[in-house]
Amino acid sequence: MSLSLPSTRADKVMPVVQENKGRVPKTSARADLLSLFLCGDVMAGRGIDQILPHPGNPILYERYMKSASGYVALAEDANGTLPKPVEYTYIWGEALAELESRQPDVRIINLETAVTRSDEVEAGKAVNYRMHPDNIGSISAAKIDCCALANNHVLDWGYAGLAETLAALKKANIKTAGAGLNIREARAPVILPVSGKGRVLVFSFGSETSGIPWSWGASENKPGVNLLRNFSAKTIRVIADVISREKRANDVVVMSIHWGGNWGYEVPAQHREFAHRLIDEAGVDIIHGHSSHHVKGIEVYRQKLILYGCGDFLNDYEGISGHESYRGDLALMYFAGIDPATNILADLCMVPMQIRRFRLNRASGNDALWLKDILNREGKKFGTWVESEADNMLMLR
Repeated sequence: MSLSLPSTRADKVMPVVQENKGRVPKTSARADLLSLFLCGDVMAGRGIDQILPHPGNPILYERYMKSASGYVALAEDANGTLPKPVEYTYIWGEALAELESRQPDVRIINLETAVTRSDEVEAGKAVNYRMHPDNIGSISAAKIDCCALANNHVLDWGYAGLAETLAALKKANIKTAGAGLNIREARAPVILPVSGKGRVLVFSFGSETSGIPWSWGASENKPGVNLLRNFSAKTIRVIADVISREKRANDVVVMSIHWGGNWGYEVPAQHREFAHRLIDEAGVDIIHGHSSHHVKGIEVYRQKLILYGCGDFLNDYEGISGHESYRGDLALMYFAGIDPATNILADLCMVPMQIRRFRLNRASGNDALWLKDILNREGKKFGTWVESEADNMLMLR
């Protein structure tokens, strides 16, 4: 079987700060740093949901696939029989050992699936992701603290699906940002206290450029996502005002943004300028960008981290043809160390992974080098580069 993957997408250059020759220091494992785990899109629905302990209704309304079980068959044709059912920890694979070893203070993902039994499918969507609420243990298995939800799949199964998603995550004690039963809830940050190191504030925004329907925007009396209407100066002022009402001295502000298309390494000039202005004018410390199915270039601007595209971290795309040159099967675990006294980036370590048999596995040496080369090629315009360390780890310089 084979299937082509559809697309769902509808400069100001600033230098890297040249202190310490512009380098991000080598990993120090300093206990005083505020450590964050960040990754891209986690899609644990559809085919993955079918191998978990409580598979939901597999019916799909896609043009080429009418059952989520078809994605299991595609993966098995590509890489062999999948175990069924699997434990909740299965999908995280070797990433769990990395998380256990590093023990980051905060763990943030973009959860790109509805968690629902709803059959209220969103008309006109090319693909619709859902995971059964009883499989929420597959997210809590990785001790995730915060799920960004302002993306183009959280409302795939209607407002009932969104309400159930929010309820399922709340019941599992996983905090959410970027979607809610009204605009106040959708805009509200997740506040994560870290003992002895201050607080992390996570805001989640989604842009129409990622395929989010305009109608999904939350309002005073309507559920939905925290929609980024545009990248204008007015939008920056609104965001700055929201942050100023919540931020205390030395709080680390993470802005999680779902923006841009699925494929392609280009970072639009308006995205880059917007990221810079969020740092300069709104007090943001980390830009956590996602939507692209592959990793994109990294920038350090005024000693603050900008991840323009983290790439997919978990999905059910095995066996789907098209765009192979982007290596969407390769993923990165981003571990950022922030100096809590200054809120500046102290180090960034990346652990290369590969999605295979609906599971995260440590990437091979050759695959890690491929990722390194891509990050160096795309980082050149931003003044950043990556070096290899032991165990195929990558360090940002």
